[in-house]
Amino acid sequence: MFKKYPARYVLLVFVVSALAIFIWWFIYDPVKTFTVSVPGMDNRKKGDISTREAVKIGAEFKFFKSMEDLPGTSWTRFRGADFDNISKEKIRLIDRWGEKGPHILWKVPLGEGHAAPAVYNGKVYLLDYDESSKTDQLRCFSLITGAELWRRGYYIHLKRNHGLSRTIPAVNEKFVLTIGPRCQVMCVNRTNGDFLWGMDLEKEYKTEIPFWYTGQCPMLDRDTAIIATGGKALLVAVDCNSGKKLWETPNPKGWKMSHSSVMPMTLNGKKMYIYIAIGGVCGISAAGADRGKVLWETGEFAPSVVAPSPVILDNGKIFVSAGYGAGSALLQITSNAGNYRVEVLQMFKPQEGLASEQQTPIFSDGYIYGILPKDAGGLRNQLVCCKAGDCKKIVMNSGKTDRFGLGPYIMADGKFFILNDDGEMTIARVTNSRFTVLDKARIIEGQDSWGPIAITGGYLLMRDSKQMVCLDIKAQ
Repeated sequence: MFKKYPARYVLLVFVVSALAIFIWWFIYDPVKTFTVSVPGMDNRKKGDISTREAVKIGAEFKFFKSMEDLPGTSWTRFRGADFDNISKEKIRLIDRWGEKGPHILWKVPLGEGHAAPAVYNGKVYLLDYDESSKTDQLRCFSLITGAELWRRGYYIHLKRNHGLSRTIPAVNEKFVLTIGPRCQVMCVNRTNGDFLWGMDLEKEYKTEIPFWYTGQCPMLDRDTAIIATGGKALLVAVDCNSGKKLWETPNPKGWKMSHSSVMPMTLNGKKMYIYIAIGGVCGISAAGADRGKVLWETGEFAPSVVAPSPVILDNGKIFVSAGYGAGSALLQITSNAGNYRVEVLQMFKPQEGLASEQQTPIFSDGYIYGILPKDAGGLRNQLVCCKAGDCKKIVMNSGKTDRFGLGPYIMADGKFFILNDDGEMTIARVTNSRFTVLDKARIIEGQDSWGPIAITGGYLLMRDSKQMVCLDIKAQ
């Protein structure tokens, strides 16, 4: 039989074997020894562990040395004293780097991030994260020497997420105000770092931490701290002298915190705070009996990620922009007998006009200057310019050979200082019709040079992802 039907026998054996293997595979349970994991078996309390972490804001302090104030050298907050990113100091600055190249006074290693400095009377204030001790640290340096004077901070566990710290302190004669990556607000004495008060937005307001941690830079309006919480309150005002709440703006629509910062605006004598939240744009009363009240709002411009802050233009106009294809909008705010109305004049994609992904554009003499995002077509990553009344019409661009990525830029002494992603800085003369490169040089061999630039007293402060440098840019 086996000799007569060898092929049939082999086929039969194959079929039976395959059937046996299939039956075994079907009934075999490879995880029968596993234990099902269900809520409660790990004995954890309810809630996310990060929101239950007891953060003792301001508990850590180190003193290194003292230094007298150096009057006339101040860059007091994100975008400077006037919130426009334009240095008004009457100091002549260089047009060219010179034969010896950039004059670097000092360098300081930092924790990974994009947080940038503020300056007051010759003292540099920077919020940093130290991974070895797992602490947010407000560090104070000498502007002239780079020597560290003191640091004040608190323990909090963070993991890298395209960097860690990314905000700029606000400082005045008495206070320094910071907001950390996980929304811990800290206020200290400017001169000696003494802790005054702290506020944990994640705990107190149920704030949802934005993508890539907090990017909002806090505002000091005289002795009042203004913070967008994006939680149970939209905005909150705190008296810096006492730490007491002055007012809170309700947030019934549940708008969330963005990376954008609050900007002040005055319209027909009425002061207000402008904020782009995840959900919409709003104007909130900053003075009078209705402080904290929402005067107007619109949900027509509501990207899922917003980094640039609102740019306040003339005659009640506001320019807003965001990355990841969201584009921009031009808003018109009007008032009539105390009633406010917002109208969207223009709304467009990055290929159709001025847009920005990360840095906030600059408004000067009726024109808006900004670096287009990577999805803006042929003009991508170029510095461009448009009239404030028509943001869709580009009237100037830097050209194909001068592209800058996500780097920062600032106006000083009638020039632009523009930093690209890799630490190369361009000095340029820019008008509404022409872009002229005066000089360019690689300042540091780093990456992700995204932190905003500060200029004061003829000194320029900049950083990449892991170090901060100070340059002397005074003209000889």
